Order: sequence, then C-alpha cells, then structure tokens
Amino acid sequence: MRVLYISRATLYSAKGGDTIQMVNTANELRKLNITVDIKLCNDRHIDYSQYELIHFFNIIRPADIIFHIDKSKLPFVLSPIYMDYQEAPKMNKQFRYRFLSFFSKNAQEYFKCMARSIKNGERIMSWKYLFYGHKRSIAYILKECACLLPNSFSEYERLRKDFKEAGTFAVIPNSIDTSIFTQTDAVQREDAVICVARIEPYKNQLNIIRALKEADIPLTIVGDAAPNHHAYYNECRENAYDKVTFINYQDQATIAALYNKHKTHILASWFETTGLSSLEAAACGCTLVISDKGDTREYFSDNVEYCDPGDLQSIRTAVQHALKAPVNDSLTDKIVHQNNWTETAVKTLDAYKKVCYESN
Repeated sequence: MRVLYISRATLYSAKGGDTIQMVNTANELRKLNITVDIKLCNDRHIDYSQYELIHFFNIIRPADIIFHIDKSKLPFVLSPIYMDYQEAPKMNKQFRYRFLSFFSKNAQEYFKCMARSIKNGERIMSWKYLFYGHKRSIAYILKECACLLPNSFSEYERLRKDFKEAGTFAVIPNSIDTSIFTQTDAVQREDAVICVARIEPYKNQLNIIRALKEADIPLTIVGDAAPNHHAYYNECRENAYDKVTFINYQDQATIAALYNKHKTHILASWFETTGLSSLEAAACGCTLVISDKGDTREYFSDNVEYCDPGDLQSIRTAVQHALKAPVNDSLTDKIVHQNNWTETAVKTLDAYKKVCYESN
C-alpha cells in the first residue's frame, strides 16, 4: 500500500504536535511495509497516481486540503486535530486577539488564514476556500472524507456537534516514543516545574509564570516562540522572575533528560486534544498539571492535577499539589503500553485497509 501524507506548509519550520504525530506514524507504518510519503500542502506538482490513499491533518486549516481533494480524486482519511480556541482571544491583551474575539470561531479562523497568506506568504491553494468561507469549506471536506481519525472520542463529539457532516470515524490515540521517553532509575529530581511547548498565547506560559511567581517555584520553559508570537515571547521574558529558565527547542533525547530532572510538568493550555508533552513527561516519571480544557481527561482520568488556565490561583494550587504528590506508576505504565507509536500505526493501518476495501 502507498499512502500520501499532506499537511501544512510550515510543518517543519514551525514544528508542533502534528509534526511529531505525522513523522512517527509514518515511520512505524514503514516498518509494516507501507510506503508513506510526506508532502506539504503548497506543493502543486504531486503525482497522485502513485498512491492509493491520502491522509490529511488539521481540519482547522481547510484551505490546505481542498485543492488536493479536488485534484487527486483519491479516497482520503483525516486526522482532524479539532480544537476550540475561542476563549483564548478574550484573555489576550494584544489588539488582534481582542479584535478576533468579536467574531465567531469560524470567522476567526478565516481571518487568520488571510493573515497567514498576506504576512507569511502561505499561499491559499484553492479558490473554493475564498468563495465558501471557513465553515462551509470544512463541511465540504467532511462530506468527502472516507474516515475521520480523531485522537479521542471527545474530539469526534466536538467536531460532530459543530458539523453534522462528520461521519465514519476510528479513534487513534496519540503516542510518544517510549524508547526515548522513559524514567531514569538513579535520577535526582529537583522540586521544580517544567513546561515543554511552543511559546504562544494558546499555550499560556505567561499565566504560568505569573501564577508561580508568588510562590517562587523554580520553572523551566522549553520551546521556541511560535511564528507571529515574538511579542508574547518577549512579554513572558519580561514577566519572568529569578527562578525562571528559558531553553530553546531541543531534540527529544535532551527533552527526556530535562523531564527526568524535574518533579512536575505543566501544560496549562487554553485547549489540548492530548498534550503530547504531558504524555512524554508522565512516561519519564513526572507528576502532571494539565489544563481542564479539551480532551485531556480521556487520556489522564483522575491521575493528574487539573487547572483552569485563566485562574492564577488554580494554576498555583495545582502545581503545589503536584510537587507534593508521588509518581503515579500506573499512569506511567498505561502510557508506555497504550500510547506508543507501534499501537498507533497498527490502528491507523486498520483504518486504511477498511477505506481501501470499501473504495474498490
């Protein structure tokens, strides 16, 4: 079987959770003798005839998808990575976010797509997106999609609530590289907190800094400024106290070593479908503080401390509890056995086979 992966133009230049998901799933599928090629959405010269199936990512960016659906005429599956960031613009003091907060979430995404095209040169590939608008474009894609591959059942429910066109689906849990992210036996952990994520308003590092400043808790922030969010990054640095350390994005082995030096990992985002860094940190034996926004409870149940990303006291209290809590070995074992890329690849391949069988 030959499968084509297509994702956003900035997949490698602005790496995110979708980058990790795509690359690792593709690598594991290749071990199962599946040919997988990864292309970017701005490639107009793809030879689709080589492939039996296309796998798209990020339904929230339909402008990246429509062109290839119409041109290829191939059956396709879609990992929606469908988030709801509506609360974040209301909490951000930058004018553009205040401005966006007056519009519906679909209008917000349409404006952001236009801005990426003008400011970053991310070309809009299909006239249909401009004509249809954001919501109708997503509905068009969902009608044509052979199978949705959400990371959780709650993600599918959220998509279905917004779009009745969402049809057949198979839940594909997100995963980590369990050969890299593992607990070091003889490690000496510090009573300190680490946050691994791109630095941007949605990941909420500024509120984390403000929340922990009063308690003077050591905090390590690992990640680069997201594109278009350098002002937010600078604001984080300006608000940092003496015990805050900033480290640029690192390779996975280095990040695993950093997890093993810290007692607690925090991801107080405005929304998470999973939170890959939370999975990584738990596998390395960290206690966790996680946002209560999104699909996190489906992955972590009651094994972590939850916080309200907009409430500094909630963040601070959750961190203080996590720093005192013992390592949850049952959560670590569960992640190692259920959230590895081999399991993800097998379940993904089952979905591919079903789609190819039904399309013949």
